[in-house]
Amino acid sequence: MPVDAICPRTNRFFVTAFRPTTAALIWAILGCLTIANADDAARESAFHESLVPLLRTYCLDCHDEGSEVSLADTHSALDITKNRDLWIRALAQVRLGSMPPADGDMMDAANRLRMEKLIDELANAVDCVQNPNAGKVALRRLNRIEYRNTIRDLTDVDYEPSDGFPGDDVGYGFDNIGDVLSLPPVLIEKYLDAAEVISGKAIYTPPPGEIYELDKTASDLIGAEDHGGGSGRVVIASNGTVSLQPTLPFGGNYTITITASGDQGGPDPCRMSIQSGRFEKIIDVPEKDAADYEVTMRLGKGTRKIDISFINDYYKDGQDRNLHLHHVHVRGEERRPMFIDTEKLPPSHRRIVFANPGEKLSEDQASAAVLSRFASRAFRRPATAGEVQRLVQLAQTVRQEGGSYEEGLQVAMQAILVSPHFLFKVEQHRSIGPSGKMPPISDYELATRISYFLWSSMPDDELLLLAHRGEIRDRRKLLDKVARMMRDPRCNRFVENFAGQWLQLRNLDNVNPDTRIFRAFDDEVRELMRRETLTFFAAVMRGNLPVTTLLDADFTYLNETLAKYYGIPGVSGDHFRRVSLAGTPRGGLLTHASILTVTSNPTRTSPVKRGKWILDNLLNMPPPPAPPNIPELEKSRLVGTLRQRMEQHRDNPACAACHNMMDPLGFALENFDAVGQWRSRDGRDEIDASGALPDGTEFKGVEDLRRLLSTDRREQFVRCLAEKLLIYGLGRGTEYYDKCAIDQIVADVDRADGKFAYLLVAIIESEPFQKQGHRE
Repeated sequence: MPVDAICPRTNRFFVTAFRPTTAALIWAILGCLTIANADDAARESAFHESLVPLLRTYCLDCHDEGSEVSLADTHSALDITKNRDLWIRALAQVRLGSMPPADGDMMDAANRLRMEKLIDELANAVDCVQNPNAGKVALRRLNRIEYRNTIRDLTDVDYEPSDGFPGDDVGYGFDNIGDVLSLPPVLIEKYLDAAEVISGKAIYTPPPGEIYELDKTASDLIGAEDHGGGSGRVVIASNGTVSLQPTLPFGGNYTITITASGDQGGPDPCRMSIQSGRFEKIIDVPEKDAADYEVTMRLGKGTRKIDISFINDYYKDGQDRNLHLHHVHVRGEERRPMFIDTEKLPPSHRRIVFANPGEKLSEDQASAAVLSRFASRAFRRPATAGEVQRLVQLAQTVRQEGGSYEEGLQVAMQAILVSPHFLFKVEQHRSIGPSGKMPPISDYELATRISYFLWSSMPDDELLLLAHRGEIRDRRKLLDKVARMMRDPRCNRFVENFAGQWLQLRNLDNVNPDTRIFRAFDDEVRELMRRETLTFFAAVMRGNLPVTTLLDADFTYLNETLAKYYGIPGVSGDHFRRVSLAGTPRGGLLTHASILTVTSNPTRTSPVKRGKWILDNLLNMPPPPAPPNIPELEKSRLVGTLRQRMEQHRDNPACAACHNMMDPLGFALENFDAVGQWRSRDGRDEIDASGALPDGTEFKGVEDLRRLLSTDRREQFVRCLAEKLLIYGLGRGTEYYDKCAIDQIVADVDRADGKFAYLLVAIIESEPFQKQGHRE
């Protein structure tokens, strides 16, 4: 019979058609090792035969042994992976075009691309099939935006005070990164306060009924003057009656508390009768010392008479039985309605409290039904029986202490809202088995990842149902669900949170252009700028257009005010609508005033900031930080036009490496001033928007730059956007071992003609999104 032999390194199966023998198993294992060794041999060959000659020609003159950054210490492909950080930094410099420097041997575009590819393949070498790693996400707390959205979707309560929570730290450009979302003590206090407020708004509790109380000293009772006493006390020495006659504001149960004592005589205790209408109760008063005696009776609204009588007088052989009255207290509490008028209930209450105690359900059974569903939605997975039982007991305790059914649910809800299973996106730890295969996250955990990726909030019932049925990984149903999620208004949160951070639109609130120079700019225009970019991004996404439309679109979304700001005629009204940009110099994100304003200084444009923004956000090639002690351009002694001063600035070798890449990209946008308005001159100087990259690529103006990014650098842009989305979706930074997943995502998008929806689906279907690996 056939036998499967498993390779210990590759986990591949070798099927033998005969009974296992030692020789057969040895040959099977040697076969798998040969495959692995072939991959290693290919990398070593690429290093020695292809990369080393390029390094000798262009790099090792400066980066030889003993230099500050030595590349000569690397003698094999294996050495590159052992010193991966160094080579990834080197790769960034090659991609930027800053290395090799222009004053060395000039590297042509073909060799630069070849070196870039070789270093990328060797430094980021990872065996996608034999040794995959999906990476592990740190336990992620809901950030402020996610918390507010989740509370709104869970309870229908918009809890605005969440804005008062401590600010969320940012990592890798986003504020939903697990490694930086700490839980300071002040935030725990905020969560406790918030839970109390939210539960109070979500679940309606009838206001407490009116309370009536009356205090009377015995001497103030009706008929007290017919009896002896003193100091407010009344002594009834023979059978007799005193009364009180309160006017009651409502009908209900009233408790009459009589403070009394008795002189005991004869065989029986002193007896007191309390009577009102048909109600009568007789109480023994055996104490010589004053004690309280309570009687509860139902009384109607209005004036009612209550009689207190001594009914068993006794006097014989010197034994005298008497009743002493000291004080009378009447207390009544208006009865709450047993059933609340559902028309008066807020939507949140009707949604959460779908079960009430009655003939068919006890209070505990109704509580269990309500809390089981609420906790399951809040925890984003079915609540366990033990969790539900503890919540029911908590609600029961509240009722035992005099609270109502609704008040018990409120307290149990507070416990849910401060639970780690609500405040954190909890994922069960799974160990990688002997096979080395990464375990998939649960269907409920996948539903949570998808919903917080696209909605910044909890899964809806439909997504949870797909998880419950085990259908969430069915590609057809997943595509259908993602399409509906994109059309849902909740996807606007994705637009605001992802695009707002990726494109740095949140920084728009912090820029303050000098309005003495740029008089058309004001706070209204600032907000319209932001709205244009977010509306445009949403249109590309919901229209399932190619992602490169973000760069080369010939349309945007404007209202009358912003159209006039741009100098585009024919737009009237306050509402935003799609506007053709044909015949104008505008098109794509690079010409949006929001982007141009965020990347400028208060008094002038900044080619450096604009170039850096393109490298970081569109090409994923962030330049290294500026070296210390470099003076700002305004404070330097450089003279001439802005371009001339920048060219003099690049004469400094410490500056040239990065500025040779950044500055030309920024100068291509110089026809737009610091607030995004078109110009042909900068003061008296004619604008020169031409530029050339270190690899020799030349362009003139924004139109050439848009074409360069959307065609020549298309794959780089798509890869950049895919990586940004993966970081945002996972809540962690990408690592070298994510290269395989990103390669697959880019390939999937290419097969779908670059359509936006397929990019989102490719992210969701990727190994890091679907599975749980380990951290390195």
